[in-house]
Amino acid sequence: MINWYVVYTRHGAEKLAEGHLIRQGFQTYLPLYRKTTRHARRLAHVSKPLFPSYLFVAIDVSEQRWQSINGTFGVNCLVSMGNEPQALPIGVIDELKARETGRGLIEILPEIPFKVGETVRLTGGALIDQVGLFQKLGEKDRVSVMLDMLGRKLEVQVPLQTVRAYT
Repeated sequence: MINWYVVYTRHGAEKLAEGHLIRQGFQTYLPLYRKTTRHARRLAHVSKPLFPSYLFVAIDVSEQRWQSINGTFGVNCLVSMGNEPQALPIGVIDELKARETGRGLIEILPEIPFKVGETVRLTGGALIDQVGLFQKLGEKDRVSVMLDMLGRKLEVQVPLQTVRAYT
């Protein structure tokens, strides 16, 4: 019976290991997500492994020579319990594949800690102890907060770790 197993790869060698495993006849799965990077004032979208240093391989341990996986370029080892590889629970890979977009990437939505319009208090920086309304989650763990200062509405961008729910 074919099950999915976890392969622990060398750092940054997930695609190298995947290519060598495919050449050996193994079915592999390397879930990727889209990461936005900023360099020299430019935004770039690159695909990165969802689980760095890990990929998945489908094998039938009673029929296939799975021991060769440990000697594959880019692979550290097949995740095992003792001398036997440890199979993933049924449905894990199907669930990951179901979350893929049309381009084969898994969409990771940022967790928004506050609701739009929720009252928050700033706990650090130049605007410490100011109270405002949460507007949106920005880039690089920054949030937008609407403050009422000197009779005017002012939208400021502050680090997420300096914002707390107002109680």
